[in-house]
Amino acid sequence: MTKKRVVITGLGAVTPYGVGTDLMWDNIKNGKSGISTLDCINKEEHVVHIGGEVKNFKPEDYIDPKEASRMDRYIHFAVVAADCAMKDAGLDNYKFEDPYRFGVMVSSAAGGFHTFEYNYDLMQRRGYPKCSPFCVPNIIANMGSGRISIKYGAKGINKVVLTACATSAHSIGDAFRSIQWGEADVIIAGGAEATLCNIGIGSFTAARTLSKRNDDPQRASRPYDKDRDGFVMSEGAGVLIVEELEHAKKRGAKIYAEIVGYGQTADAYDIVAPAPDGAGAKKAMELAIKDAQITPEKIDYINTHGTSTGLGDVVESKAIAELFGDKDVNKHLKVSSTKSMIGHTLGASGAVESIICVKSICDSVIPPTINLDNVDEKVANLDYVPNKSIKANVD
Repeated sequence: MTKKRVVITGLGAVTPYGVGTDLMWDNIKNGKSGISTLDCINKEEHVVHIGGEVKNFKPEDYIDPKEASRMDRYIHFAVVAADCAMKDAGLDNYKFEDPYRFGVMVSSAAGGFHTFEYNYDLMQRRGYPKCSPFCVPNIIANMGSGRISIKYGAKGINKVVLTACATSAHSIGDAFRSIQWGEADVIIAGGAEATLCNIGIGSFTAARTLSKRNDDPQRASRPYDKDRDGFVMSEGAGVLIVEELEHAKKRGAKIYAEIVGYGQTADAYDIVAPAPDGAGAKKAMELAIKDAQITPEKIDYINTHGTSTGLGDVVESKAIAELFGDKDVNKHLKVSSTKSMIGHTLGASGAVESIICVKSICDSVIPPTINLDNVDEKVANLDYVPNKSIKANVD
């Protein structure tokens, strides 16, 4: 069977900058940070006070108020980002000939942290019978996909991939595979996360992973910089409309980009730390390139995971340098971490950063790694596009 070609026809994002893909991209390409002091936690009880919070977000501005009241915050983000993407793709009022070929894969790594925290507190104060009947549906990680499918009548593939910070990247990859092999014509794919709450900040602080640069939030996320002290946690959602090429052409859709390769591995090393040799990351990239039937030198830009952690940045950069060559060998390859501006949206990060890659291709702009003042001598010798975006052809 001949594989189908798969394209991206719609983009939707909810980020610390607010609602909208263009709003996010304008800030990203201009190197503006979305990190701030958090309003959503009891700061006197926490060591960490900063994050990428979606401030002034009112779900009832986008969702029926009654329905919004029955959803966790991560579901709000998922539904709103999906709505943006569907409108962008011209599919918000589209009538599918076969709704069983229209699917949803919008995942969350953590699920309903806000629901869990609120209901636990409620039960402690008023007793266990006072728990909301919507507690369980809002905690589970597939309710974002469920709500989206109900809204648009998508009766095809509906599943989530739960793989921590790789969650939404895998959602897009699996959507690509499903369409490639003829299981669907259109899939709403991506991820949403909302862990900025007391339990979220408290638990990640206990794991000693977060930056404590409370006095300078916008400079706290600093991938590859020798003065980095941990990642900055953020919230939001990224959703892409992944579509079979001929289906998109038939309906006259605008096409942003084509997905041509996908690779996935595990390094089977540790529950949080990457293997020091970076072999797992390197192999995943090798598999994606092989699947795309291209060669490493064809790659113009890599948007890295680049979380601003001591070990992660070093290992990932090593894997890239070994596969593609370092800056002295491969002068055209550009590498940047947009988490320097947007923070780490956990399970949503793969989708948010995929949208950034698509915009980079469309606008011929490579976004920067901000706050990169002194490159850590332990990271590989790569062009991290420090502090200012650059114009460049990105295929």
